[in-house]
Amino acid sequence: MEKEKVFQHEFFNTSGVNDFKLKVAGDPPAGYPKEEIPDSYSNRCFDLSYEVRRQAFIERCLRTPGADSVKGHYVELIRINEDCEPVYTDKLLAALDYIDQRRDCSDFVMLGIIRLLYQLRDKRLCTSQLVSKAEQTILNFKYWSDEPGIDSMCYWTENHQIMFSVNEYLAGQYFPESGFPNSGMTGKEKKEKARGRILRWLELRFKTGFSEWLSHIYFDEDLTALINLIDFCDDEELVKKSLIIADLLLFDMAVNSYYGMFVSTHGRSYTEEKMSALCESTIDTAKFLFGMGLFAGKDNMSAVTLALSSKYRLPQVIFDVANDTQRSEMINRQRVAINIREAEKWGFNLNSIDDGMVLLTQQAYVHPRTINLMVRMLEAFRWWDNQFFPEFRAAKLLLKWGRYIGLTRLIATLFEKDIGRNTVEECNIYTYRTPDYMLSSAQDYKKGHGADQHHIWQATIDAEAICFTTHPGGYGNTAPTAYWTGSGFLPRVGQYKNVVFILYNLPVIGGLLLRKVLPFTHAWFPKTGYDEVKEENGWIFGRKGDGFIALYSGNGYRWQDSGEYRDNEVIAEGRKNIWICEMGSKNQNGSFEEFVTAITGSGVEIEGLRVRYFSPDQGDLQFGWKESLTQNGKPVDIKDYPRYDNPYCQASFPPETVTIRKNGSCLKLDFDKLARETEDYI
Repeated sequence: MEKEKVFQHEFFNTSGVNDFKLKVAGDPPAGYPKEEIPDSYSNRCFDLSYEVRRQAFIERCLRTPGADSVKGHYVELIRINEDCEPVYTDKLLAALDYIDQRRDCSDFVMLGIIRLLYQLRDKRLCTSQLVSKAEQTILNFKYWSDEPGIDSMCYWTENHQIMFSVNEYLAGQYFPESGFPNSGMTGKEKKEKARGRILRWLELRFKTGFSEWLSHIYFDEDLTALINLIDFCDDEELVKKSLIIADLLLFDMAVNSYYGMFVSTHGRSYTEEKMSALCESTIDTAKFLFGMGLFAGKDNMSAVTLALSSKYRLPQVIFDVANDTQRSEMINRQRVAINIREAEKWGFNLNSIDDGMVLLTQQAYVHPRTINLMVRMLEAFRWWDNQFFPEFRAAKLLLKWGRYIGLTRLIATLFEKDIGRNTVEECNIYTYRTPDYMLSSAQDYKKGHGADQHHIWQATIDAEAICFTTHPGGYGNTAPTAYWTGSGFLPRVGQYKNVVFILYNLPVIGGLLLRKVLPFTHAWFPKTGYDEVKEENGWIFGRKGDGFIALYSGNGYRWQDSGEYRDNEVIAEGRKNIWICEMGSKNQNGSFEEFVTAITGSGVEIEGLRVRYFSPDQGDLQFGWKESLTQNGKPVDIKDYPRYDNPYCQASFPPETVTIRKNGSCLKLDFDKLARETEDYI
């Protein structure tokens, strides 16, 4: 038997997608843009015309160089399509080299190459050399874990599964009769193989939403894959279902954004994007589609894909929802994902490797229900050598034999809160938005569990006037020991309108992954982001424009007084602590001084991990580590939300149909009947 080829490279735990770079051989050609021209942020729709916004984005791409990340080659597609010389062809060739080397995130890069071949191959500026090399690249690529080759690509998370599958389907469609050397399959066979995965992925997104909920990082990749299917796929069912899921993804963004900034809770996020909304992956897309946001050009490929798309148009009603910024208050409650313990209820067979791959869209590597199946996948897919799984490789013998005697499941159960920190499960999202601020949280989500990339709550007045808390896993940049990304251990969160409680109950002893538990929590509260900051009676207050925020720590607090987080970080010592955040505005509360006076005069009663707070706005609020959230003695629901419950859409979980209404426009989505009914598109 021929020995498998090895495609291993220097590996690192990423602190963001921008960590991944193309290795471009040549310098930019003469006349190529040298410096980025900064764009201006728009907090209202800068033009109602879709075509004007599209041209504005295209002009922006033509005037600035592409980013140096793995998404940097996407702007060259715009240059080729617009017949705008010069094209930085070496960057596109570097993208092909990146794929040929089977580096992590090759599937991101491949989506752009697939579009190049389907849409741009006959354009004047697309050279025959580039087309020929691109065709060889897609023929030789490894499209799924069961194909030959040892590498450390990530095939399994929610965004990667749809990207790999769409790439495989469209590559097979492009070369239907050709043999793909790595797998030995024909293009037709690859299409059929990928089709089943795509359909199942799409169905779960309709029924249960995105497990990487509201991810301002990974929605960019999901959307790019969906638009490629919509534009190029020859299968009517796949196209219509992809249109439906693209609509729902953009509706998720519209209803959980604040003036084009996707500043909600997130299932997966990184430090830089949390600290400033103006550098996250979807803000270019928001400005293009919704008219609000920024053409940042740092980490985006979906805006390019949408600008080149001939078949996707945003329904008018989603545009109207995104621009409904002056509603006095908007409450969105929605539920996403499933609990792994209920896997069978959703049709999963825990003895099936194919089903195990689907469950890995929720990163259920070591859940007690799935760990034995994960061991089988490690063996079947030769993942023992995949550098994403060093902990598994170190315990290979124990895992292989331990599953027969129940040891692996026992360990997974005992240490679930520590070792299951990647797993994303059912999440109940609550977003409260006014014209002057937004507050968003994941209600009562996995309290006390580790969480590598979850972003549980955030308060926002503008791009820099924001606040959130975490328990730092350590002093590093990457999980599990990251200082700001994710959480060492999660709080219990309960939100009612403009007030949120954040309760921490940290363990004393570390676990298998996070060995040392830091005995404090902290808040991001950048003084320079606000017009005013005051401190009274244990509260920190901030004002930006007409929006107000108040932050309280039951254990008291101190400001970081040195280093890069000086005057930005608020530290609260103690393993048990209760934070309270209340937001307000001139319209709701009068002057900033009146807001401060009302809050400082309110009562806060804390006993252990139970809190009673007499909010000036919401009255008597009570919450605890084990107690329900109540408002004036009445229980507040923080779990079992519908699929959607907001002013624009009410849909059960799981839904039969999803109907969105605003300003007389209506969009009705019926996944099973392949129905996408609306009369109005932007």
